[in-house]
Amino acid sequence: MRVEKDRIIELRQYTLRGGRRDTLIDLFEAQFIESQNAEGAHVIGTFRDLDDPDRFVWLRGFPDMAVRRAALERFYGGPVWQAHRDAANATMIDSDNVLMLRPMQPDDGFDRLARGEPGLLGARIHALGDVPAEAFADWFDAAVRPMLAWLGATEIVTLATETAPNDFPRLPIRPERVFAWFARWSDAEAEQAFAAAFASESGWRDGVPEALLPALVAKPERLRLAPTQGSPFR
Repeated sequence: MRVEKDRIIELRQYTLRGGRRDTLIDLFEAQFIESQNAEGAHVIGTFRDLDDPDRFVWLRGFPDMAVRRAALERFYGGPVWQAHRDAANATMIDSDNVLMLRPMQPDDGFDRLARGEPGLLGARIHALGDVPAEAFADWFDAAVRPMLAWLGATEIVTLATETAPNDFPRLPIRPERVFAWFARWSDAEAEQAFAAAFASESGWRDGVPEALLPALVAKPERLRLAPTQGSPFR
């Protein structure tokens, strides 16, 4: 049984060739979940992006950077990846849209989201620029989280960019700094109802400290992720 919490989390968004998403999902579920877990690279979940038929998204976690490097060296140098990498790569246009994140709180993580019947994982990703992640997280917890809970997002996981250097450069990481929050909904309709209610709210930015405003100028990236049949996260 896995007991170590994921303190380093990769959010990996792959752009695929037309009509190839199910091909990659079948291959991934058959070959790349158990084999990565065995090497210490925890596959948290695999997802279809509901807003892009050619986008496959998955989450991978590690307890720390040292474990990450060793696990990636073993997996990508090992027999399973070597045997199936050409087939996997043939489905992809781009696999470099990757954020390396860390939970903002010691008890934060995807393991604390309620599981059960297949649902939907939703996210908002704010570009921070030079805004300190901790300061933005403190404001979010005080001013935004209660509103989200009132609107129906009762379980929230918050993460920010991990600032340690990427010591496995074979796999690129997006360099920008972000703050992201994730929540689970029962289905796409429930998430859509929440999004509509949230969009109708007015004035919630009024009290934000001036130093944090640059992180709220642009609309956050919105993800609607449906777990695949074999996703560990359901």
